[in-house]
Amino acid sequence: MISLFAGDERKAKRERLGDPLQVLDRHIDFAALARAVDAKLVIGGGKRGGRPPYRTELMIRLLVLQQLYNLSDEALEYQLLDRSSFQRFAGLEHSGRVPDAKTLWVWRERLKKQDLIGDISEAVGRQLSASGFIARGGQIIDASIVTVPVQRNPKADNEAIKQDDVPQDWSDAKRAQKDVDARWTRKHGKSYFGYKLHANTDRRWGFIRCMEVTTASANDTTVFEQILDGSNTCRDVYADRGYAKAAREQALRAAGYRDRIQRKGEAGRPLSAVQQRRNRRIARQRAYGEHPFARLAQMGGKCLRTIGLARARTVIGLKVIAHNLMHLARLQQRRIVPA
Repeated sequence: MISLFAGDERKAKRERLGDPLQVLDRHIDFAALARAVDAKLVIGGGKRGGRPPYRTELMIRLLVLQQLYNLSDEALEYQLLDRSSFQRFAGLEHSGRVPDAKTLWVWRERLKKQDLIGDISEAVGRQLSASGFIARGGQIIDASIVTVPVQRNPKADNEAIKQDDVPQDWSDAKRAQKDVDARWTRKHGKSYFGYKLHANTDRRWGFIRCMEVTTASANDTTVFEQILDGSNTCRDVYADRGYAKAAREQALRAAGYRDRIQRKGEAGRPLSAVQQRRNRRIARQRAYGEHPFARLAQMGGKCLRTIGLARARTVIGLKVIAHNLMHLARLQQRRIVPA
């Protein structure tokens, strides 16, 4: 059925449903994120001429948008040309100049090479604190595997890669298409190839406060101390039995933390009934640490199409930033007031 008012009808329905990007735009200060990047960003070699670069705030918005909807550079370019909600969020409704896929790739490479993901994360942290969402309730430490496309290499090449050596017969073009950083690991009897996100989530609000990315073969416990958050107002530290270690538990207590790491049984020494009840109590709290991983999975954070550890860190870092920003915007939209 043809309607002369179809456009108005669709607009009215969109307004009733609500645009999550408008919620994000309303509650997040993207200009502050851009200032944090501009403080260290270096563009070009100082030569004059050429087209002026896009505004940093615009590019930050687009990179966040890309992670929220798990889009490739080419797909995001098309959506910016076609999708009105994306155009409104980016401020491109009345612009004929839209960043293309190559521009998006170049900006992401700049963030990687100039190590700016940490600066953006710190700027996000300042917005969380300014809104009253300080880290509290304790911290939940966990890790999640992030897969990448499997590399099909001859056995000799794989042996060289394991020794951190690039096979001599590889051309530069072939080297650029091979991920020599990703590693295999096994979990619950299944093999995975890629990297691992180690995250520290605050128990009260569910923001990822600290993170690190390693190869998938790295043990979950290798960066435990590195991602501890000393700013959390509660001293409880929750983790699963894979993190259990007598020396770690003693170090936590010596540093003033309360050990909430689940106990692990050993051969001939099963857990007592008291220890099993303690593990169940901890598991109920640890469940809140799974919520951010679930949101990242919805954003495509469980599988990447990048090459190399540095790019994996950049993309995963952007996904964590996008998660924290969207979570903050939704909490504020619901008018949740920190107590």
